[in-house]
This record gives sequence, C-alpha cells and structure tokens, in this order.
Amino acid sequence: MKRLLLILMVGVFSNGSMFAQKKIPINIDSSVTTKATVTIKGKTIPYTATAGKQPVWDEDGNAIAGLFYVYYKRSDINDTSKRPLVFSFNGGPGAASVWMHLGYTGPRRILISEEGYPVQPYGVEENHSSILDVADIVYVEPVNTGLSRPVDGMRKEDVEKTFFGVNADIKYLARWIKNFVTRQDRWPSPKFLVGESYGTTRVSGLARELQERQWMYLNGVVLVSPTTLGIRRDGPVADANMLPYYAATAWFHKKMPSDLQQKDLTDMLPEVEGFTVNELIPALTKGGLLPLAEKKSIASKMSRYSGISEKVIMEHNLRIPARFFWKELLRDQGYTIGRLDSRYLGIDKVDSGESPDYSPENTSWQHTFTPAINYYLKNYLNYNTDLDYYIAGHTRPWDRNDDHTGEDLGRAMSENPYLHVMVQSGYYDGACDYYNAKYNMWQIDQSGKLMERMRWRGYRSGHMMYLRSEDLIKSNDDLREFIKDAIPSDGAAAEYLHNGLKIEKPTIEGERNGF
Repeated sequence: MKRLLLILMVGVFSNGSMFAQKKIPINIDSSVTTKATVTIKGKTIPYTATAGKQPVWDEDGNAIAGLFYVYYKRSDINDTSKRPLVFSFNGGPGAASVWMHLGYTGPRRILISEEGYPVQPYGVEENHSSILDVADIVYVEPVNTGLSRPVDGMRKEDVEKTFFGVNADIKYLARWIKNFVTRQDRWPSPKFLVGESYGTTRVSGLARELQERQWMYLNGVVLVSPTTLGIRRDGPVADANMLPYYAATAWFHKKMPSDLQQKDLTDMLPEVEGFTVNELIPALTKGGLLPLAEKKSIASKMSRYSGISEKVIMEHNLRIPARFFWKELLRDQGYTIGRLDSRYLGIDKVDSGESPDYSPENTSWQHTFTPAINYYLKNYLNYNTDLDYYIAGHTRPWDRNDDHTGEDLGRAMSENPYLHVMVQSGYYDGACDYYNAKYNMWQIDQSGKLMERMRWRGYRSGHMMYLRSEDLIKSNDDLREFIKDAIPSDGAAAEYLHNGLKIEKPTIEGERNGF
C-alpha cells in the first residue's frame, strides 16, 4: 500500500511539474479574417479585417519574434495600385496600438462621452469618421506591446538589445513592414506612416530607414502629438517653449485676465508665441545678468499668460516646471490638472506640494481602452488567445541614445520629393506640447525649402485629440485631405525643378501650413 501511494505521489508531482512548465502556445505566423461594413460620411464601406501575427526575421533568416497586427482592407476595390496603405504605430515606447486603433482611425471606436470620458457599459461602436473610406490601415504592435512577443527561449539581454531601443526598434520594424507589403502585394500602393507620441519618433526614423535600407519610398508621414524627435532644446529654449501650452491651459480653465480671456484661443495664442520667442528666450539666456526691473517685467507678462502669480514666477526665476504648473494652476480650487490632457481634473491627498499625485487623464483612458480591446478582439475579430494584451509597460529598459529621428525625417524629405509631413497637436497636451511640435518642424527645415510639404494642425483637446467628438471629425478630415494632397497626379515626376516652386520657400507658408 505504501509503495502504491509512493508511486501515485511521484506521478502527481511529475505531472504537476509538467503542467507548470507548459506555456501558452504562440503561432508567430497565423491570422484570421472577418468581414464587416461601416458607415462613413453616410456611405456604407465593406471591408475585411485580418488579425494575426507575422514573423520578424533576423539577417540570417531566423524568426526572432511574432508581431501582432490588424489589417483593414476595403473589399469593394480590386485595384490597390492607387489605394493608399497606412501603417499606424502608437508610442510609449511600450504602448500598444489600441489607442489610435479603437480611438481614432479604425472602423470601430470605444464608447465614450462627447468630451472623451469613460462611460459604462464598456464597448465599441461604428466610427463614422474612420479613414477606411480613403485608405487601408495596418495597426502594428511592436515586440512586447499588445499580443506581440519574442520567440520562446530568447535571452532577456538579447531581447532588450534587439528590440528595446530607438534605433533597434526602427531597424527590425522596417524589415517587418517590407515583408508585410510584399506578402500583401502592396508595393504599387501609395504608403503612409502615422505615429502617435513616441510613435512619432518611430515613424520619423522609419521614413529614412525604409528609403535607405529597404528601398521603400513613402508619400506621407503623420506625427500625432510628437516627441522632441531627438532635437536638442536644453536650457532657456526648453524652459520657455512650454509657456504657450501654459497659456492655452490657463485660457481653458478661465485663469487669464479678462482682456485675454475674452479672446478666442487661437486669437490669443499668437501673442504668447511671439513673446516666447522674442522676449522670454533672450531673457532666460541672460540668467543672473538679467536686470531686476526687466526680470519683474518678464514675470508680469508670464503671469498674465500662464495664470500663475507673479510672486511664484519670481520665486522660480522665470522657469515654471511643468509638474509644478499641473499642481499650482487650480490649487486654490483644490484640483490638479492632467499631464497628457490638461482639461482633466484630479484630486490629491493634500493641496500642498510641488507635483500631482497621479495623472487623472491616464487613469481615465486605461479605464476606457483596456476592457474595449479585449472585448473587440474576441467578439468582432474572432481572435482568441490566452495571452495578456500588453497595454503598456513591458519594454524596459529602453535605449534612447543616439536619437536623431528628426534629422532622419528631414533627410528622408530631402531625398524624396514625394514625401509630405503633417503634424497634429492638441493645445492642452502638456507632455508633447503643441509649440514644441512647431519648433521641431522649424529645426528639421532650417532652410525653409521643405516647408511647402509640411503642415501643422491644432485641436482643442489634449494628447489624444480624437477622444473629443468634435476633434475626432476634424482630425480625420485633416488626414483625408493630407492623404489626397500627398499623392501626386498620374505621371508627375519626383524631381526638384531649378528655380521652380518645388524648391522655393512659399511666401505664405505660415498661413497655409499652420506654422
């Protein structure tokens, strides 16, 4: 009896260890396709949605990861040679593609309020503003975002070296895009990249990498709430450039003096922008040599524009840290404001302090998107897996060294006369603020010769401007217009003309292009 019991116990523990070692099966080269329709601008658009994984191959032809993607293709168009193809990336750098997928351009959208706040029950609805009427869309999840994973057995240090860094990320994604285009027979199609937040770093670098390493030339790059793109702005420029955002936020919360408050937002901001570049940056450059009277004059103007008291500004030597601003602006009302979208209000444990306890907009968005994507994949795309959907936070540490992606984008534009760039910014975004987005473009195109192919558009919301219903419509319409404008007429040559309009600086580029 004892011997039988021992045998049974050995069997139980053996089977237990076997089950403990079992992993969720991952097929890195598989997909499932469904069919659906969506009504966009009153017209029914039929489409297929392919959700699956495509391998990442190293230079020796070995599979090193499987990237999850969702590919939406309009199904009533047979000739795709003129049909635009858009690759969409989110940021983080560890953020999944869910944000623009279910918030912005896809055929289905999360259920939220008109201003973008969570509602229950959770779910999705048709996105009547989707760009699927004018372009096919691929939402791509880089390694360790969404459902994308490295292959089993890859060492942690090898995963980090191969995937988790500015330039490593760009390198493997360019190869993956090339393979996707080949598999789907889309080489003749006009091609566009859309990136949000850190995704703008990603697509800016990809524009050059695709051209110089994969021989794939793009028609357009869209930067939604762009990062600094590796463009240096240390010291006085960095400190001063936040003031226009502070002014926009103060205007929204009605913290400006009446003469400024009564103006419309876009009528008020040019005054602040002019002060920033013509007075504030030179003043900050002088540092301790700035005469006291001049310092007080600058502080007085900053107070008018920012909603922060002159006394507090003087105490900070004219330099207002962003985290302090988010804590200070509504301190007297007992609220903090959001970092990524400063329309959102938060409540801290105590009103004192130098920075908020948390970011109210971020918790709101996690509240909204996480249930929606898990529900959508299973019930709409028929994609079933036990893998966790990584919303964010699984790509650390990230190597940010040698970030020259802004310069890369400028080089790609110089090399490719077809390539256009559009920037989309929310006025109330304090993480990737609108004025620094403009500054990026000024530095990328210091000669002014590329300005004709650049445009900037602003929206009265934050980092994810598309969560606000009015801006969802406007931003998608801006995308439609950009895609149309970036596709040349049949037979138009990709060339620069000597003394021609293609290389002359437009005389009204600021008014026309939004800079």
